[in-house]
Amino acid sequence: MVPEIDQQRSAEAHAAGALVVLPVETPGLGDRTYLAHDGSVALVVDPQRDYDRVTALADAAGVRITHVFETHIHNDYVTGGLALAREVGARYLVNADDEVSYERTPVRDGQVVEVGDTMRVRVIHTPGHTHTHLSYALEAGGEQVAVFTGGSLLYGSTGRPDLLGPDHTGTLVRAQWRSARRLAEELPDRTAVYPTHGFGSFCSATQATGLSSTIGEEKRTNTALTSDEETYVERLLAGLDAYPAYYAHMGPANSGGPGKPDLSAPSVAEPAELRRRIEAGEWVVDLRERTAFAAGHLAGSLNFGLDGQFVTYLGWLIPWGTPLTLLGGSAAEVAEAQRELVRIGIDRPAAMATGGPEDWAGGEPLAAYERATFDDLEAALTGDDEFVVLDVRRDRERREAYIPGTVHIPVHEVPGRLGEIPAGRVWVHCAGGYRAGVVAALLHARDRDVVAVDDSFDNARALGLCALPTETPAPPAAP
Repeated sequence: MVPEIDQQRSAEAHAAGALVVLPVETPGLGDRTYLAHDGSVALVVDPQRDYDRVTALADAAGVRITHVFETHIHNDYVTGGLALAREVGARYLVNADDEVSYERTPVRDGQVVEVGDTMRVRVIHTPGHTHTHLSYALEAGGEQVAVFTGGSLLYGSTGRPDLLGPDHTGTLVRAQWRSARRLAEELPDRTAVYPTHGFGSFCSATQATGLSSTIGEEKRTNTALTSDEETYVERLLAGLDAYPAYYAHMGPANSGGPGKPDLSAPSVAEPAELRRRIEAGEWVVDLRERTAFAAGHLAGSLNFGLDGQFVTYLGWLIPWGTPLTLLGGSAAEVAEAQRELVRIGIDRPAAMATGGPEDWAGGEPLAAYERATFDDLEAALTGDDEFVVLDVRRDRERREAYIPGTVHIPVHEVPGRLGEIPAGRVWVHCAGGYRAGVVAALLHARDRDVVAVDDSFDNARALGLCALPTETPAPPAAP
């Protein structure tokens, strides 16, 4: 079933004369796809793998999709562009310099593409996020109304330049500064800016700001347009942090030509099969929120709740290719998870089960662990019990503030560094509770005694548990 088009997204549609631009949100990855139409024909920019959301919008508007544009060979998701173009009979436009294994309409800098009778798209080479990155300037009714900037000019930021590896970062970061300047110089201030990344995506170099913007607004607020080249380069490179491991698989998938995803339901696993899969080292993932999971769950199962950045962290931590079984309260929850997973190329779960932990355990005892707040941690730190505190935030977060004496292992490094976590009880914390829940479940499945701190790190600051950002962080405790 295609997800219902929500009212908030519909309200975000932008009109310029007869032209309408509709963003299609993918909050789990922090990205946007765009459908632009003139009431008759439509173009699509950077469609996600589950492009049925886009065709549903086109059908609702009564328009025909004739062109599908890619700004770049994406790092953070598997594109639906090729499959969408084939299904609707549209032209699929990709940079002529991208090496791909399928037929497409190659485009280059300066080329103008006519879309219907009213829309004209100018191709602008904007390297920085990748070497071959393109932006698309959209003209309608003789006016320059919008520019689709992909991973180039974001809201208050730019796309990160390090995803192709360190040998390319120095070249790309300077290219990104020049690309942002080119867009600002060639386009009118009133031109609406529509980036693909920057809404929580790890493809953003720094935290993007806002949900809409124009070239004029970016000239006033974007670091690439308010800083000289050396300042921009220095600040951007200093702020870069880790990005999800599954990114390494996205470029090859997109160059190879991904097909239409299969969103049909997986086979249903009974308790005996679930136990067999866990004992075989497969991942059996409970989709419930972390409070319910901690209170009682199938022993050996893991927890990536749909209420947080489910697909980002599951895709980041799972050994690529590991069979995956999904446990949800309903078939709709499993379908939601499955839809998110196909966006990063995890196409077919091995199995599924619905209901609750009692249904999945088949009469075996449920597992559980404690949850706590930073107030509880403060009290425990003044007591006589011995335990270790594990901070699973990213390096950049740790540099801003930390609790002295804690062991620091970023969430994505935990599976490979389990031997560095000291013996005994482990209190796990992050910035808000989601990642702490993920790691607590991972450790508990390996028979560790854990407490998940489900609280805002701001409360740790308020309690005086943190060292100030100006202090030098203490080294992690020795294992």
